[in-house]
Amino acid sequence: MAAFEDVVAAVRERVEPDAEERSRLGTVVERLVERTESAVDDLPVEADVLQVGSTARGTWLSGDRDIDLFVRFPPDCDRDDLESYGLDVGHAVLPDGHEEYAEHPYVKGEFEGFEVDLVPCYRVESATDIRSAVDRTPFHTRYLEARLDDDLANDIRVFKQFLTGIGAYGSDLRTRGFSGFLAELLVLEHGGLRPLLEAAVDWQPPVRFDPEDHGTREFDDPLVVVDPTDPERNVAAVLSAANLARLQHYARELLDAPRESLFFPESPDPLSPADVREFVADRGTTPVALRFPAPDVVEDQLYPQLDKSLSGVREALERRGFEVLRADLFADDSAVLLFELGVAERPAVERHEGPPVHVRRHAAGFYEKYANGDGDPESGDRTYGPFVDDGRYVVERPRKFTTATAFLESDALFDAALGVHVEDALRDGYDLLAGGDAVADLAGEFGVELARYFDPRP
Repeated sequence: MAAFEDVVAAVRERVEPDAEERSRLGTVVERLVERTESAVDDLPVEADVLQVGSTARGTWLSGDRDIDLFVRFPPDCDRDDLESYGLDVGHAVLPDGHEEYAEHPYVKGEFEGFEVDLVPCYRVESATDIRSAVDRTPFHTRYLEARLDDDLANDIRVFKQFLTGIGAYGSDLRTRGFSGFLAELLVLEHGGLRPLLEAAVDWQPPVRFDPEDHGTREFDDPLVVVDPTDPERNVAAVLSAANLARLQHYARELLDAPRESLFFPESPDPLSPADVREFVADRGTTPVALRFPAPDVVEDQLYPQLDKSLSGVREALERRGFEVLRADLFADDSAVLLFELGVAERPAVERHEGPPVHVRRHAAGFYEKYANGDGDPESGDRTYGPFVDDGRYVVERPRKFTTATAFLESDALFDAALGVHVEDALRDGYDLLAGGDAVADLAGEFGVELARYFDPRP
């Protein structure tokens, strides 16, 4: 207990903003609000300005430089007008900013050393009346401001740093981890950090919390936290099962052997090409990778498409008998789908089972198809059978692809389930890297990612 409290105290000291940082933030927010209100005054509609997010709730980590300002428009404001007015205000306040897009466009930019998101939304009476997903955010801020004290805010900061340290913080679709709001709700629900961690180690997914006991929907997610301002929303909907399990694993680690390194891990040294070749030789596997220019889309579009493509190609490889030991994806300027094969080459024939002989109509059709020699119109190679094995017709027919590389080089690759932008990029051209020597070429761009791949952690 004492060791745990000592570690938490040390982490808290590192992540809690000091008086100077708080004062600086407050001054900048005050100036930003004044600029924003001045820009709003020039609009033909009435709107107000509200600070939201962790800096508004007092749960931000020292060193964070993010400020979220919402401009709230009346509910009868046309959607097109809201977007147009919101961008006008954003560009007036942040003249060097750029436009990004969530459910609708907003302006992101820098102001006096802080990163600012200036987002338009509707000023609705309750979160159940939202017209845009971001309309909920002011209600989240109001809900937590009324319930958090300094001790809970400090525990939230430490929990956020813990999630950051284990790689599970962030609700973007690349990470699929814990959002800041979810982290805050979990600490609030359990009354502090330690009670949360002690409970988490024994969670048996699916786990459900309903802070206001007002949920009206069932969810299939591994963790369900019903939004206290919206009974039909799961705050943890984005969270992956892997990141929930990661929290449970490292919560046990922290409780059993408290140490600061769980909060502030060191990034692994990047692998060199020689390192990659050595790992592959030791493992005796056959790595293959598809490398192509990363599609020019935002990360929340890119990573779901890469995930879909990774799963689709993996399934296509395994369906053809090429055992995939593990697969991973990397993205920077290039995108990579990596497959480590336990089986990279198969025999010239494959077993194809038909219906049981007693299923007369289907069995007869299968038998006649292959007995007449029509089983493989694309190949002149010999088909063996049909014959009866364990009560059903079986043929051994020519295998179309005897190596994984032959399949990955062919147009059959595009029969796999691929993300639309990934498919477009692959059709424009890709490099097929096969074997340790070829895959080692990835180390120049993805040395750290390969280090994590060959030394996997929970």
